[in-house]
Amino acid sequence: MYYNNSISLFTWLLLALCISCGERKADKKEETTTNSESNKIKVVFDTDANNELDDQHALAYLLFNGDTFEVPGITVNATYNGGEIQGHYNEAERVLQLCNLKDDIPLLKGANGNFNEIISQLNTDSYDGKEGVDFLLESTKMDRVIIVAVGKLTNVALALKKDPSFAARTKIVWLGSNYPQPGEYNQDNDTIAMNYVLNSSIPFEMVTVRYGEASGTDAVSVTQDEINQKMPGLGPIAKIPIIGRHGGEFSNFGDYSVSLFQHIFDHVEHAGDKKTRPLFDMVAVAILKNKNWGQQKEIPAPVLINNTWVERPENIRKITIWENFDKEALLTDFYAAMRKPVPVSHP
Repeated sequence: MYYNNSISLFTWLLLALCISCGERKADKKEETTTNSESNKIKVVFDTDANNELDDQHALAYLLFNGDTFEVPGITVNATYNGGEIQGHYNEAERVLQLCNLKDDIPLLKGANGNFNEIISQLNTDSYDGKEGVDFLLESTKMDRVIIVAVGKLTNVALALKKDPSFAARTKIVWLGSNYPQPGEYNQDNDTIAMNYVLNSSIPFEMVTVRYGEASGTDAVSVTQDEINQKMPGLGPIAKIPIIGRHGGEFSNFGDYSVSLFQHIFDHVEHAGDKKTRPLFDMVAVAILKNKNWGQQKEIPAPVLINNTWVERPENIRKITIWENFDKEALLTDFYAAMRKPVPVSHP
């Protein structure tokens, strides 16, 4: 009798130990999962998606790096090369659909016009860009989110104007400018918005373009032949195929990439014999994944006056300049993401 009771007691002790260990393992697994999720970089992507072809490649690269990023949403704005806001919305939606994320990631319309045209309307119920601007403000209230802006800075400037506390809860990584030289497409589309952001307190990183120079994202270029060789068939098979911006039906992003490059070189006179095109916007996403793929330096925030950069060495407001990018490493990672995509989640 005493022997049987001892067995019973031993069994209960062993069972209790197993349960305790199991709970600790479960807690540890849950903690690991939570920590892993919390370590992901939350990015709202602000894009003029219908402008050229680098926006689409940057967006696909972001959406296929789910082990690094979470994407609370995507906002669009209109620049003069891409038509009205609906065209930019439609192109971003095509990429989401090709990535099978159309129903998972919010897509919102931002500004069609420019900052100076819209600020007088900010207190109305239906100002230009309200949906996208309100999303930037609300999404950054819940958790620290980085805004990667790869078009004009109108949506960002409007958000700052509407709610100055926005500056304290996010960071802007902007693909734009030829700094310290004048010009550049994103900058010229809304210079007033850019200066407004530069004169604010919001943390600001400028990923330089620098047309024709080896030090800017203009140097991170690919040839049409390279795209034709490497991109066909890459990416997941879309549940619902898209009709492309220039016609044709596509069921994966790789094939759509080939089409985008084909159209660019069929319609751009200065393409030249080499037929190369930079993936400017993709670089702005990639340096968040690995800061060693570019060089950064901090400078007093300048301002652009009459299309000339004016330095302000005594300015206590500092911004970060990105330059000198590792083209080989960037493109190697881009193609790796295309070959083995890991879809992002929506937090």
